[in-house]
Amino acid sequence: MVRSDARENRVRILAAARESFAEDGDTSMNQIAQRAGVGAGTLYRNFPTREALVLAVYKEEVERIIDTVPALLAQMPPIEALRHWTMDLVEAMRRKHGLGDALGAGAHQAIAQQTYGPVIAAITELLDAGKQDGSIRADADPGDFLQLTGALWRAASGPDDRSPRMLALVLDGLRAKPRA
Repeated sequence: MVRSDARENRVRILAAARESFAEDGDTSMNQIAQRAGVGAGTLYRNFPTREALVLAVYKEEVERIIDTVPALLAQMPPIEALRHWTMDLVEAMRRKHGLGDALGAGAHQAIAQQTYGPVIAAITELLDAGKQDGSIRADADPGDFLQLTGALWRAASGPDDRSPRMLALVLDGLRAKPRA
């Protein structure tokens, strides 16, 4: 069983790392430990490598995004919930891409393996809600949707962020045709 102070240290380290990486992807492990208010030994006991820390930050972000699905569906129609959720996912993908220099090919593969199933499950929940209310076409496939939206993070950045327009096109393609 993990002691409560050890859990708190881990939470503080992840929060400090998330903030630090958002400000500067080259932040050192020692700077993160200082920001979290823990010693270097505590940091390395929890995350033996920078790569392990980056992976944990990204995985936590994906879990946070996945956990928003029920609230989004309670607040808005499924197609709008899907739009909001997808833009949140795109932002997370951009942040991960920004940390890409800190990750080797094996880490990128590990992220994909750890997050693919949960992300597909979240997309399935969103699509199923739209299929059920008739707003999303019955043949909409979560894997296809994820692959299409994978291009969105590349289309963004700077003043000409094309991702909202591109997402609108994808979502228009998902809309169910009116019944005759």
